[in-house]
Amino acid sequence: MKHAQDELVWIDGTGAAHPLGEVATQRMRTREGAFRIMPSPRHLVFMRYVGADGRRDREDGAVVRIAGEITGPGAMADVIALLAQVGWRGELVVQDSEHSRSLFFEHGSIVGVQSDAGDELLGNIAYRFGAVHEDVLGDVLVRARKTGERFGVAAVAMGALTEEQVLSLLGRQVEEVVFAVLMADDGLYAFLDGYEESRLPFRQVHSATSLLMHLIVRLDGIRYFRPWIPSSQYIPKKRPGAVAPGTELLPLWNALDGVQSVEQLGRSTGLGEFQVTEMLFQLTQSQHVIILPPRLRGGAAEAVELANTALRAIHQRADMAGRGTVFRNAMAGFARGSYDDLFRGAGPFEHGGFNGQMIDRNATNTCRTLGGEPEVLVREMMYDYVAFALLSCGASIGKADEQALSREVEPLLAKLRPASQSGMFRLTPT
Repeated sequence: MKHAQDELVWIDGTGAAHPLGEVATQRMRTREGAFRIMPSPRHLVFMRYVGADGRRDREDGAVVRIAGEITGPGAMADVIALLAQVGWRGELVVQDSEHSRSLFFEHGSIVGVQSDAGDELLGNIAYRFGAVHEDVLGDVLVRARKTGERFGVAAVAMGALTEEQVLSLLGRQVEEVVFAVLMADDGLYAFLDGYEESRLPFRQVHSATSLLMHLIVRLDGIRYFRPWIPSSQYIPKKRPGAVAPGTELLPLWNALDGVQSVEQLGRSTGLGEFQVTEMLFQLTQSQHVIILPPRLRGGAAEAVELANTALRAIHQRADMAGRGTVFRNAMAGFARGSYDDLFRGAGPFEHGGFNGQMIDRNATNTCRTLGGEPEVLVREMMYDYVAFALLSCGASIGKADEQALSREVEPLLAKLRPASQSGMFRLTPT
């Protein structure tokens, strides 16, 4: 997991800059050369490449018209709306710690996109929306690498897709890249003046305003659906005894097998993840389906290991604060009675963790008697146990330490979280 300190650069009293983290070091290494440090507020350092002559020349890179920080999902909506109104021609670059995306604007329209995120490449878009099967995708990619053709050209040449399908998928790709820009929750954006036409992988004209309105509805919808369907990896299952729904939902209903995830259903039905999520929400509200958490490859034992990793961090933080004994007593009181059968002979050990194989065995015996699935039982109970541990420890270690601990533990909790639970509780990339 990347930490904030990985992106830190220290500027000492002499003005020398020292990258402190590995990420910061890597980013500095890719920027060898002469940069002009621009006038800026005291809490910002803004530099742009100018070369040894110290003057901004055309070959030194595009002029930055606007730039800023991204602080949360949806923050880029205002920027896109502004660019749609002013009609500038240029490239909106949006970068986080992992990916770089570009939207090309012209006269208030988005005329092309680029992304280095694997899921947003055209071949993977075709796969995600069920236009090509996995084996066909592999064959097309092999041809594209050998010939240097773009994916769409290679797919048409092989008969895997028609030109009409490629055109439709290119439109889908624009939507997916723009939506990923809207979902960005950290990083930096910059609008660069102009661009070379050769930079466009293809040219399609989409009204930026219309596309933004459409995707904001989708963004709001996802936020609304998340308490019921936390991610595309969750698995819908027909509720026993439920009768078939109306005609509009019947194609999805017929595809439900209790095995495919939301992502897989989006692919097999050709509807895409968002439309499947929207339809599943209707089916959950009408009591037609239940939503199961994603299956872990290691089953219940893997769920225990996720919990163990979180519990070790929480116990360590409690010990560092001198609250270890009080905290362990609180955890014992919480677990007493409800967790006796699950924890029998399995722990907790001094570091807070458990024997995963023993927990798995206990859960299997319980489910054999009472029914249910061992993995689901373990995940539900370990989620509640870890969530209580986080709450109990956080209350006694101070606000700053509590926030740092929550950031460390929450990704692990997210993997454990049952469908019925909602959430509890830097050199900038350029």
